[in-house]
Amino acid sequence: MNLLKKIQDHSARVGVVGLGYVGLPLAVLQAKVGYQVYGFDEMTAKVDKVNQGINYIADVDNKDLLDVVNAKRLMAMTDFSGIKECDIILICVPTPLTRNREPDMTAILKVTRHLVQYGHPGMLVVLESTTYPGTTEEVILPALTQQGLKVGENAFVAFSPERVDPGNASFKTHNTYKLVGGVTPACQEAAKTFYEQSIVKIFPLSSPRVAEMAKVFENVFRSVNIALVNELTLLCDRMNINVYEVIDAAATKNFGFMPFYPGPGVGGHCIPLDPYYLSWKSKEYDIHTRFIELAGEINENMPYFVVSKLQRLLNGQGKCLKGATILVLGVTYKADIGDPRESPATKVMELLQKEGVNIEYVDPFTPTLLLNGRHYTSQELTPDRVARSACVLILTAHSSFDYEMIVQQAPLVFDTRNGTRHVQQHRERIALLS
Repeated sequence: MNLLKKIQDHSARVGVVGLGYVGLPLAVLQAKVGYQVYGFDEMTAKVDKVNQGINYIADVDNKDLLDVVNAKRLMAMTDFSGIKECDIILICVPTPLTRNREPDMTAILKVTRHLVQYGHPGMLVVLESTTYPGTTEEVILPALTQQGLKVGENAFVAFSPERVDPGNASFKTHNTYKLVGGVTPACQEAAKTFYEQSIVKIFPLSSPRVAEMAKVFENVFRSVNIALVNELTLLCDRMNINVYEVIDAAATKNFGFMPFYPGPGVGGHCIPLDPYYLSWKSKEYDIHTRFIELAGEINENMPYFVVSKLQRLLNGQGKCLKGATILVLGVTYKADIGDPRESPATKVMELLQKEGVNIEYVDPFTPTLLLNGRHYTSQELTPDRVARSACVLILTAHSSFDYEMIVQQAPLVFDTRNGTRHVQQHRERIALLS
């Protein structure tokens, strides 16, 4: 197979469609290996930054990006006709939900139209975007066969899900197990051979559907377990039991237990969204995934619980929530990263807005924030600002926050992430989720 030879001697030209949290790190990795990489994105701002070697993704090393751009091994463009010059296409576009919690396939369908127009014999197409089982064969495959290409003979299709964990210093794209499911054995061989050039651990699967299901299941597993501990938190709050102490106690068991921790909700692009992809698809087979949907419902209700408990805490001090100055710490969905996607902090703040709260926030990773048409600016975390707030509400526990100072100065700290667990003094000022 000529394509295999090109892959192995790194003369194959690689196109990465979508230059976001998944696509840009992948494009830089392939360029570092030695491939000529073309990045495709509709956003001119992203394309311009890439071509100038300006990094906008925390998991990409600034020097790595600049090196491959200067060496002209990575070029970005908004003109998708460049796909016809590529031997390999990696699809890394967003897969959000509609208002009705159904898969929004708009971005993937746009890519398929480009494949219909610019696809050619000898091409390998790999979908990396997380989606429902069946997408590769039901959506991507027809785009190539429309041109008369024969999959497994002169065109090759596979699904290999991204497994990006933003902010994880230990596991990046190159050293995280890569699932690969090809449509045919020849497709599998092409995709496996390609990823072996840059990723140290390849786990081949029998089909794209298995790979798609495995990826969604990973996030369903986390969603359900987070929901379980969030529900336990609600009970512990009623029973006046510290849920973190309960979890730490259970985690001493040497087998059969994996600790998950509660929070003000779930965030990121995966856990709040991906389970609904599987739930939506299951209805086609007359299966109603009640467990998955219940988990989503529990997690989505946590911001409401946070606001309700905050109101109770203030009432206990003879204060009213309306008109109170609440200092929110952390608005990203995860500590120590600059990713605000689907952050539960945003939902909590929107609920506080509706209650007439005077919101101030501090987040070194998010200098500005737009909520319901209102612009907020991150403030400096000073003892004076902490002291004059009615409550410090910790929604994302960034490691840079001075928790000792916060607890010492604040009249009340509502810590939804247990970020203050190491603070020994003034524990009476700290309220946890339970």
